[in-house]
Amino acid sequence: MHYRLSFFIVLVVSIVSACSGVPIKQSPQSSQPQSLPLPAKKPERPTGPLPESAKPKYNLTGYPVSTQQGYIDGCETAKRTSWAFKDLNRYDKDDQYRMGWEDGFAICNGKK
Repeated sequence: MHYRLSFFIVLVVSIVSACSGVPIKQSPQSSQPQSLPLPAKKPERPTGPLPESAKPKYNLTGYPVSTQQGYIDGCETAKRTSWAFKDLNRYDKDDQYRMGWEDGFAICNGKK
């Protein structure tokens, strides 16, 4: 009987201590807990072509640069990301860009 009571007490203490959680960060100036920062607004895609460092990465080795850029734009458009873009001027005038955009859109549209 004494063992059951000891076991019960140890069980209750371990459950209560497990529920204590992680302490909330307090600012040094006040005794009030700091609220967590709100997430920043989703960044918007800049107009025009993306800078090379910001472009999503795809392995398109061996394809012409215009086809690679079209594929990335088409795929990101199909996935509806913030990088979705269709350069209408290039799409109308550059056959390689158009082919890449259409291929990227068609392939990535099925990967949702």
